[in-house]
Amino acid sequence: MAETESKPVHFIRQIIADDNKSGKFGGRVHTRFPPEPNGYLHIGHAKSIHLNYSMAVEHGGQFNMRFDDTNPSKEEQEYVDSILRDVKWVGGDWGDRLFFASDYFEQMYEYAEQLIKKGKAFVCDLNADQMREYRGTLTEPGRNSPYRDRSPEENLDLFRRMRAGEFPDGSRTLRAKIDMSSPNLNLRDPVMYRIIHAHHHRQGDKWCIYPMYDWAHGLEDSIERITHSLCTLEFENHRPLYDWYLDELGVYHPQQIEFSRLNLTYTVMSKRKLLELVQGKYVRGWDDPRMPTLSGLRRRGCTPEALRAFCEDVGVTKFDASIDVGRLENAMRDDLNRRAQRRLGVLRPLKLVIENFPEGQVEMLDAVNNPEDPSAGSRQVPFSRVLYIEQEDFMENPPKKFFRLAPGQEVRLRFAFFVKCTSVVKDDKGNITEVRCTYDPATRGGESPDGRKVKATIHWVSAQHAVNAEVRLFDRLFNVAEPDRAPKDPKAAASFDYKQNLNPNSLEILQGAKLEPSLGSAQEGERFQFERLGYFCVDSDSKPGAPVFNRTVTLKDTWAKEQAKEKGAG
Repeated sequence: MAETESKPVHFIRQIIADDNKSGKFGGRVHTRFPPEPNGYLHIGHAKSIHLNYSMAVEHGGQFNMRFDDTNPSKEEQEYVDSILRDVKWVGGDWGDRLFFASDYFEQMYEYAEQLIKKGKAFVCDLNADQMREYRGTLTEPGRNSPYRDRSPEENLDLFRRMRAGEFPDGSRTLRAKIDMSSPNLNLRDPVMYRIIHAHHHRQGDKWCIYPMYDWAHGLEDSIERITHSLCTLEFENHRPLYDWYLDELGVYHPQQIEFSRLNLTYTVMSKRKLLELVQGKYVRGWDDPRMPTLSGLRRRGCTPEALRAFCEDVGVTKFDASIDVGRLENAMRDDLNRRAQRRLGVLRPLKLVIENFPEGQVEMLDAVNNPEDPSAGSRQVPFSRVLYIEQEDFMENPPKKFFRLAPGQEVRLRFAFFVKCTSVVKDDKGNITEVRCTYDPATRGGESPDGRKVKATIHWVSAQHAVNAEVRLFDRLFNVAEPDRAPKDPKAAASFDYKQNLNPNSLEILQGAKLEPSLGSAQEGERFQFERLGYFCVDSDSKPGAPVFNRTVTLKDTWAKEQAKEKGAG
């Protein structure tokens, strides 16, 4: 981890630096990442993980991994396992500091009894609809609950009976007694506990009352002696409540600091909507490579290094904004360009027969593994009479500026020889099934002794040695930059569904791609650059003899090019 001075000084770094200078918290820095285990993590969480962890590391502090498991009706062990996997993958190291809010349920309950005894909390019998009615609006104050003035003794008795399971779900809540006329709606006697008779993934059936997030959050931070509680901006209006609870209890008080959440174009970031996409089978699961989930990005081939670089690039501010997904793609390109070994692969094969190359002869040619990394060395690739090239690299009747293979036109085969097209073979329907050419043996390695030049280099694979593979090409999941933004027209907005913006062409599956033989032994998660085509990763669906590759990202931002063309045409 680089020193703080070498990184951009965003406002949170400055706050921590000032706190350390003043001796606040005794110079300690202790952060945490506190997800609720009700879904898989997405790229927005990566920013929070990176920020919390990097602030601790940079200042010689500690980092906690903590699950806010306070809602058993939505939480599952599957989500706990996936979150731990993802946090480790992003680079967060919590050491032996793995905690669960449910570990503190007894302590939280005792704190709640303290507030009841102080007259600062009461048991309320209003149901959810009545509570909304009593709460008021942004412009009108709320009204006190008719149960607000119960005595501490009555409240204590009712609360203990709530814990004992005497009452049904939704029949009673424990509420803080603050101010129903506060301009901050979060301070209008918020609910602290609700009754939920549901099995908890860790506590089993021990509890039937569960703490609300605002009550639990500050207590968890306090119990763990967190110094800087870093939250996204939607919690800014909750901070006065965070402070009120801790101050009323007179316990250790961390500092909550809010920053802007990470929003990404051409996707949705709501856990509810991501769950809907999974359950509705609009995608192939939480780890579908089109999803903004960390498991989806990992499966697609994104590296944790690229993700951390992206998080540093977008920075930490107080201003909500959508980040162009192109910046993430560029971070992936930059990272993979340095680390990915180059390979030859043909996605849409067209047979190329070299008429003057001897039948049955195979030549082994030297191919550079990564021009960005000399230490990566080279490999040998087989060259034979029959090759595969990309269909788009040949045109029978090319336009003027088409420099790839065409009748009478000469090109360079990557790492190999110059070849010149002599004829084509067609089927009964007139489709080209084979291109025939001659090669110049003197141009081995790609240079001509007589100094003649060619204007294009194309990739190829020896047909005899090719590995057959399935290749999955991914595009953006949605057709528009802000897929969940409703139209301005009220009628259109009334029937709007963000799924209307799903991109029907977000996945293209190519069967029968031809790859160089070294890719036949590639393992799940390995990443490569297919020359001229993009960066690809071995998918978890791969099996021996039947490899599957995902395209992580193209070599160039083709989407931006297409958008520019459309604007130009308009």
